[in-house]
Amino acid sequence: MTAVDARTPEVEAAPRAWLDGVNPVTKIVLALLLSVPLFASIDATSALVAIVLQLACIPLTGLAIVTVLKRMLPVLVFAPVAGVSMLLYAEPGGTVYWSFWYATISDDSIALAIAVCLRVLALALPTILLFGRTDPTELADALAQVARLPSRFVLGVLAGTRTLGLFLDDWRSMGLARRARGVGDSGAVRRFFSMAFVLLVFAVRRGTKLAMAMEARGFGSGIPRTWARPSGLHPRDAVALLGGTVIMALAIGAAVAAGTFRFVWS
Repeated sequence: MTAVDARTPEVEAAPRAWLDGVNPVTKIVLALLLSVPLFASIDATSALVAIVLQLACIPLTGLAIVTVLKRMLPVLVFAPVAGVSMLLYAEPGGTVYWSFWYATISDDSIALAIAVCLRVLALALPTILLFGRTDPTELADALAQVARLPSRFVLGVLAGTRTLGLFLDDWRSMGLARRARGVGDSGAVRRFFSMAFVLLVFAVRRGTKLAMAMEARGFGSGIPRTWARPSGLHPRDAVALLGGTVIMALAIGAAVAAGTFRFVWS
């Protein structure tokens, strides 16, 4: 059976949403379906339409809008960084507004920068919506029984996923300890890298101990394993994939209709 048979308290206490009934493997395929077609073209129309349609599906995920915005905040902060290179170094076209050495800002570079920023958001949003409430144990059950992945790999993924939440607790504890010692109120950049290094040391030590403990309990053996809960595909999975296909078809179709669709290699 899996390393942890019980659902996490957060998932257990939350009311069931429509997306909770979709198999985690289907969610992985759906995430690829909502992401890969966007790589075919760099235009603002397809990305914007995809974002709007995905946001309209938030009620199906069971996530609050505030929660989605909080989890999108890092992407919103760093998405403009991806557009800066396009803004400055893309092939100029149309009216040139500013030029210095190799850097040029023109109509085409501005449009391309906006398209790249929107595309980053469109690529990150499906992952947040699809896996925001996915229980790690259900994911492991699906990977083993539906995707037929090796049990050793699946149990390693499950153990690693379970420890992700500990990083936040460690970071919070280190911050409180430093503030209590009077060394956490200045030098934000230096403090960040110092705490990040300590967190890396904690992660390596914890991973080593966890690997040894799992090996000692026989999780690394080649013996066929059994699983506490069955995981399978249902008609809802087909509906979810059909919905993802419709979203991508509408996004790409809107770009073609607007005349903004262009292959990335053209």
